[in-house]
Amino acid sequence: MATLESVITGVHAIVFSPDAEKVRAFFADVLNLPSVDAGGGWLIFALPPAELAVHPADAGARHELYLMCDDIRATLDELRTKGVEVAREISDQGWGLLAAIRLPDGAEFPIYQPRHPSPPQL
Repeated sequence: MATLESVITGVHAIVFSPDAEKVRAFFADVLNLPSVDAGGGWLIFALPPAELAVHPADAGARHELYLMCDDIRATLDELRTKGVEVAREISDQGWGLLAAIRLPDGAEFPIYQPRHPSPPQL
């Protein structure tokens, strides 16, 4: 019988943007995420370990993507030195400290410092 580890090998997240080239450059040059060119300039970025949660929804399903960090204040300070706009300042959500940064296309990208336990990585 197959185990979960042999069936699910990772998560592929997609950020859609009307200004994809600027957002790709942001991920590469500001967030320093390593990448490979999958062909034709389509960069695929490496990500740190990930986790997945399922929350109840009142109406319709949706999916959200958050960056995680160990120290949100230090992370936001470092990003500010690189010219990144903080779109939403830190708020205490109980489960973690939540903020958002602004991507070059104007979109907000949430980032948080979790307080919840994290599962072991597969």
